Amino acid sequence: MSHSDTGPVVVTGGSRGIGAATVLALTRAGRPVAFSYASNDRAAQDLTARVSAEGGRALAIRGDVTDMAAIEDLFKGCEREFGRPTGVFANAGITGPAGRFETLPPETLRRVLDVNITGAGMTVQAATRAMSTAHGGSGGAIVMMSSRAAALGGGNEWIQYAASKGAINSMTVGFAKELGGDGIRVNAVAPGLIDTEIHAAAGLADRLQTKAKDVPLGRIGTADEVAEAVKWLLSDAASYVSGAILDISAGR
Repeated sequence: MSHSDTGPVVVTGGSRGIGAATVLALTRAGRPVAFSYASNDRAAQDLTARVSAEGGRALAIRGDVTDMAAIEDLFKGCEREFGRPTGVFANAGITGPAGRFETLPPETLRRVLDVNITGAGMTVQAATRAMSTAHGGSGGAIVMMSSRAAALGGGNEWIQYAASKGAINSMTVGFAKELGGDGIRVNAVAPGLIDTEIHAAAGLADRLQTKAKDVPLGRIGTADEVAEAVKWLLSDAASYVSGAILDISAGR
């Protein structure tokens, strides 16, 4: 894994929020990034243009993480443009609308679990085939996207999202054990209250302001602060870190 600090990275859900911040952090560090996005062509184009303007390299590929063919297209695109990845950030995720669980439509519950759990799992399957020393790869690192919601439960807001992130925590530990012999480290980041559009999208536009008082450091975090942690976990500086779930929540 000697070149994993400079090797290509695949990011799912990379066009906005923490995903976009991580694309920028990685490309600024000299790592080319192939990222997927669900539907916002303009956001993806703006991000790749910004990366290019800064002298970095990024490739945007539209695709749904619940579609294995789309995930495989993303990895093929990375290999074609930049070479086999040595890092993967399984970031794509959705919350569904905020509210009491009893009012959640079953199809929304299925969609959240499908994107957040199945999508992340299939991303790791593709990552394993691309990076495992058993498949001719050079090893590397995977970072899963968890959330402090996994521990806090999401009651009255998004239990379905919290549950999906609890699954991510279990998968992170399991993948770390299963893939260590393949030269792959697997960790997760679990952000707390971070200033992204995920809250407003769920119908909680003022959530950050009302909950900031619960944060020991007294403020909301930024997507860039999470991106720095992801960048570190994907680098050789974290070479003996695997199976860790890193809370990025200012002590909340």
